[in-house]
Amino acid sequence: MMSEHVPGARQPGSPPDAADVVVVGFGIAGGCAAVEAAASGASVVVLERAAVAGGTSALAGGHFYLGGGTAVQRATGHPDSPDQMYAYLMAVTPHPEPEKIRAYADGSVGHCDWLESLGFTFERSYYPQKAVIQPGTQGLMYTGNEKVWPFSEIAVPAPRGHKVPVPGDTGGAKLVIDLLVARAAAAGVLVSYESAATELVTAGGYVSGVRWRSPTGTGIIRAGAVILAAGGFVMNRAMVARHVPQLAEKPLVLGTSYDDGAGIRLGLSAGAQALHMDRAFITAPFYPPAKLVTGIVVNRDGKRFVAEDSYHARTSAFVLGQPDSTAYLIVDSAHMEYPELPLVPFIDGWETVGAMEAGLGIPAGHLAATLTSYNAAAARGEDPEFGKHPDWLEPQDAGPWAAFDLSLGKAVYAGFTLGGLRCTLDGQVQRPDGSVIDGLYAAGACASNIVQDGKGYSSGAQLGEASFFGRRAGRHAASAARG
Repeated sequence: MMSEHVPGARQPGSPPDAADVVVVGFGIAGGCAAVEAAASGASVVVLERAAVAGGTSALAGGHFYLGGGTAVQRATGHPDSPDQMYAYLMAVTPHPEPEKIRAYADGSVGHCDWLESLGFTFERSYYPQKAVIQPGTQGLMYTGNEKVWPFSEIAVPAPRGHKVPVPGDTGGAKLVIDLLVARAAAAGVLVSYESAATELVTAGGYVSGVRWRSPTGTGIIRAGAVILAAGGFVMNRAMVARHVPQLAEKPLVLGTSYDDGAGIRLGLSAGAQALHMDRAFITAPFYPPAKLVTGIVVNRDGKRFVAEDSYHARTSAFVLGQPDSTAYLIVDSAHMEYPELPLVPFIDGWETVGAMEAGLGIPAGHLAATLTSYNAAAARGEDPEFGKHPDWLEPQDAGPWAAFDLSLGKAVYAGFTLGGLRCTLDGQVQRPDGSVIDGLYAAGACASNIVQDGKGYSSGAQLGEASFFGRRAGRHAASAARG
């Protein structure tokens, strides 16, 4: 689609010479930042490299991680509070920034309402099954490790995965992007498509603008503030190989061609610090169907190493930490079903556990001992080893037995990067010493806020934090630029 057909778009290469705020990228973070900056009275220009808005955000299924007692939670009978949400996020985040998590938990209800004010409504319905995403338009489900030990003992579990009312597992978030494009146009935001930010303009340590390039020319926009919202770096082979070599080995990558680290590199050029660059979301879900969660996941030594009811990215992160990144899902005949997503290959079935051990190359007796211990505990409704939730504790003692391959290189893993620029609660980009780079902000996948690794990830966390912190960055940048 050419830019002149997009609401609020300008001709490629025709941004103005000056603006209060320049936003680099129109994904969920950039769109929210632009809309809030304009609502705060700033003149706003967005530079978007693609011919349309959306970026990787538009590919997402449409989960927003929201809680604290949202209208959807209340309507479906799932009590929650900001304190419980805060406690959970603090527990699952490897290096938490309490101020950001507190603000996100306290502001989540209001943010949910703001998202709906764009022009859609989260369906007031709950999806109870274990799934990657709701198959229909159900508005709420568990999308993290809230019910997984030890987090279930740290915070009262509550479902916080709010899905936009679009069926299917991809593309739902485009609904929100389209609404942001319309809101931005109504607010007077000028969007220049097919226009790349190539260099920050700085003077005395202050960012005062950005150089741009389009198919029709180049130029400079002078600005009171620049907000970087240009996505992650999963499509930059050199950066991935340097920072996240595991992601470079075999997994598929999730993103668009513009997830090349441009925003991060612009920030670094101005003296910024990047955090958690070695972290990534990498996953190969074996559920749905939920029945498979009752099985056990073992390594090549036949030992369990993770609670099988964990969120799929958490399970996958533990799999990748095993010797040779090798692991198997074992189920008996009473629980055997094929995964609905063809990501985890079926290996074979065996009449005896001993034959299965031989077939998988597991030392004789090891898997048998693991199954015996697990089955006895499951029959009692407990899992003293990993605290698996009773909902998913069922003995696997009805032969024959089947195995699915979760190993890297056998299962189809997919992922994206999580590292980004260090920034304050309001998105001000920071140097290694913690000082802020005046005039420079970051949000979304090129910023480091709450989401840090796959073990603590919850579906909807990136759309949730990108939109929330994008809004904060837009408001603060507008105030600073106009002040």
